[in-house]
Amino acid sequence: MLKEYKTIKEVVGPIMLVEGVEGVKYNELVEIKQKNGEIRRGKVLEVNRDKALVQLFESAHGLQISTSKAKFLGKSQELAVSEDMLGRVFDGMGNPRDGGAPIIADKKMDINGEPINPVARDYPNEFIQTGISAIDGLNTLVRGQKLPVFSMSGLPHAELAAQIARQAKVLNSSEKFAVVFAAIGITYEEAEYFVEDFKKTGAIERTVLFTNLANDPAIERISTPRLALTAAEYLAYDLGMHVLVIITDITNYCEALREVSAARKEVPGRRGYPGYLYTDLATMYERAGRIKGKKGSITQIPILTMPEDDKTHPIPDLTGYITEGQIILSRELYKKGVTPPIDVLPSLSRLKDKGIGDKKTREDHADTMNQLFAAYARGKEAKELAAILGDAALSDIDKLYSKFAEEFEKRYVSQGFTQNRSIEETLDIGWDLLGILPRSELKRIKEKYIEKYLKK
Repeated sequence: MLKEYKTIKEVVGPIMLVEGVEGVKYNELVEIKQKNGEIRRGKVLEVNRDKALVQLFESAHGLQISTSKAKFLGKSQELAVSEDMLGRVFDGMGNPRDGGAPIIADKKMDINGEPINPVARDYPNEFIQTGISAIDGLNTLVRGQKLPVFSMSGLPHAELAAQIARQAKVLNSSEKFAVVFAAIGITYEEAEYFVEDFKKTGAIERTVLFTNLANDPAIERISTPRLALTAAEYLAYDLGMHVLVIITDITNYCEALREVSAARKEVPGRRGYPGYLYTDLATMYERAGRIKGKKGSITQIPILTMPEDDKTHPIPDLTGYITEGQIILSRELYKKGVTPPIDVLPSLSRLKDKGIGDKKTREDHADTMNQLFAAYARGKEAKELAAILGDAALSDIDKLYSKFAEEFEKRYVSQGFTQNRSIEETLDIGWDLLGILPRSELKRIKEKYIEKYLKK
């Protein structure tokens, strides 16, 4: 029999203190029953002797602590999982938001996940095609990788997220592919955009959506990505699917963490974020990967908006340490009308060389990738020089590189949010662009590939 406590002492924001408790554990769920029968829920944040600090999931507005009772449920937050989750939309606490029936659970899983034994991890090495040239061709995504997108406020990262969710697939694989999409602290319009986009294109059939809206309690933002990752772990390791997890926006998650930390009166770290922000983000990002002996895998694309467009801000900074690279969106390219505005030079996928080459993408992929990077970098330098000294200061070869940079942005990077390019199309566009330069400049590509692929 679970004991009820009438010893609620104070409520500050989303935090509540209960005294005189026994046998209570960290992360345990709590039900707060009011006199009128209304029940609010929370979880234990901290236990100190006979005192328990409880974090409320809902607002504390109108809570009468003198007549309320707290009941500790002896278990942490769980998600009811089943294959029927595919095609469904849930809120930030895992309840259906699409008007459908609740899920009949195959099993219930703790949303905090099980740590993966480092020795059991398998190395990511299979190419995932997103249909976006700037990612597939130059910053390749590999199955089991964590590759964040660093965006800026006002840039179309929502459209990019929806495009990746729609188009992503593992090449030459008969195994099932699923997408788990978690939206944190977004507006109702954005949530509707994602749901309608997935329905319109049919992508909803293989997608599980979790949406936490801006007017939902901030506390919910902390559980939303964990619910999504739990659903992904079930689909990947129990049902053997390849799962792509897209989480947007990690910045809203970190803001919620800061809010709870301030309510707990913790000593703030950098920019007011809690000192354990790195550890907290790592507990989410490290749930991506492949496990030896299991068919399924989890690949993560967290999306975050950099406050004040600052790469050194704690959120992008710490995310960059934990993940394997980053895709950076550029305001300058967006103003030029390039969509998606991916800035390929500072972007990086640390595992790209593991997922490309013969039998994975194409034999010429690595060489053309290096040549395109080098040519685009030199073309940008030439354009900067022309902006300072005028076109007359450029040599003939510099003018060709400058033209290459312009065409590269227009034809390779810019493809809109509806075009889905195969890896062959992406590589062929690369060869077309390299045709702008004299053959003697293609120093990074083997002669046999130039003979085979360069259009005469």
